[in-house]
Amino acid sequence: AHISIQHGTNGLNLVKKDDLWRVGERANYPANFSQISEFLLKARDLKIVQAEEVGASQLARLDLVPGQGSNSPVVIQFDDQAGKPIRTLLLGAKHMKKSPTPSQFEGEEGFPDGRYVAVGTNSHQVALISDPLESADPNPDQWLNKDFIHVEKPKSIEVDFPAATNSWHLTRETEAGNWNLMNTNAGEEVDSSKVAGVTSPFGSPTFTTVLPGSKLDESGTNKPTVVKIETFDDFEYTIHVGAKTNDDYFVTVSVTAKPPVEPVMGKNEKPEDKAEIDKRFKDVQQKFADKLKQEHACEQWSYHVVSERVATFCFFEMLQALLALRLSSPIQV
Repeated sequence: AHISIQHGTNGLNLVKKDDLWRVGERANYPANFSQISEFLLKARDLKIVQAEEVGASQLARLDLVPGQGSNSPVVIQFDDQAGKPIRTLLLGAKHMKKSPTPSQFEGEEGFPDGRYVAVGTNSHQVALISDPLESADPNPDQWLNKDFIHVEKPKSIEVDFPAATNSWHLTRETEAGNWNLMNTNAGEEVDSSKVAGVTSPFGSPTFTTVLPGSKLDESGTNKPTVVKIETFDDFEYTIHVGAKTNDDYFVTVSVTAKPPVEPVMGKNEKPEDKAEIDKRFKDVQQKFADKLKQEHACEQWSYHVVSERVATFCFFEMLQALLALRLSSPIQV
């Protein structure tokens, strides 16, 4: 029910609360369950390649002495629901192996194919295991569930910038229809080559870390950029993008949705078709409820995106594309 991973001054606590794994250092934000599951399975099935008694003077050579800075072991402790320790595992130096045909990606020492470990903080019984356990990372951000909002089938995207002349609004009549730029001035037209970059990034955005609370600093000149998106599935997203600070962006999200309308029997539909129609509608309702629950869960946090990784995340391509959308309007930067 609790996994702690400590390495020097870096620490991580993964805690199971309300049947959900959470990252303690990120205000109990949901953790990546599949990552935890994979790690627990590895820990359960560790294979010993070699075991030997090691004197106290030799433990430091294997990075198995706590308090030695970067040469300290990674200390992993597994606790039960009552907080009682089940097992403590010390991960020491990695065992390196040189491949017969070294590649450019292989270091001078080769590649890790195992690790020296000890069970219990006072144990001198050292084992070499066949897995380097590189996933035992004490960085809390590496364990966050990065499943963010998923905007599907957008029909309207409106962006309000602090500089009003930069703002714009795109709409379309059908899912496959062309996008139209609203409130255009004489001589303005949509640059169609930029529209795809504007409308696609919201399908699967991601983030690097989170902060508790969904309120950005909007005092003084710190006015956020506000993105409003409506979809053909009747979901409405409001995304606040904070001012850029030290090359970082903070983003908050709020979501509303209208539940699907119950279908009406058509003139040519037979009474015996009603059962199948009702079943399909219940499936639609369930998918709607599941999606809304997941999207609502994102409202409790502020999400951190580093600008250098914007190209990877594709989340802010939409904001940058604004500069090319209005061909003849003055742009305030």
